Amino acid sequence: MKKITIYSTPTCVYCNMAKTFFKANGFDYTEYNVATDLPRRKEMIDKTGQMGVPVIDVDGNVVVGFDEAKLSATLGIK
Repeated sequence: MKKITIYSTPTCVYCNMAKTFFKANGFDYTEYNVATDLPRRKEMIDKTGQMGVPVIDVDGNVVVGFDEAKLSATLGIK
């Protein structure tokens, strides 16, 4: 099983799209709300150098933004 982490904010439309995508495809994920979780926000910025969300980490492969094609490829979904 892949380890998926999503750094998001509650009002982010693309974050919600990503979470819906994971649920629809049967993937569990860990979510961090970087609007209120400052240590996780710093972790996200350290990984990517920027503050845009979502930031999605799949087994160390980082995808910034909701890129369905890239996530599908990373997760092995056809």
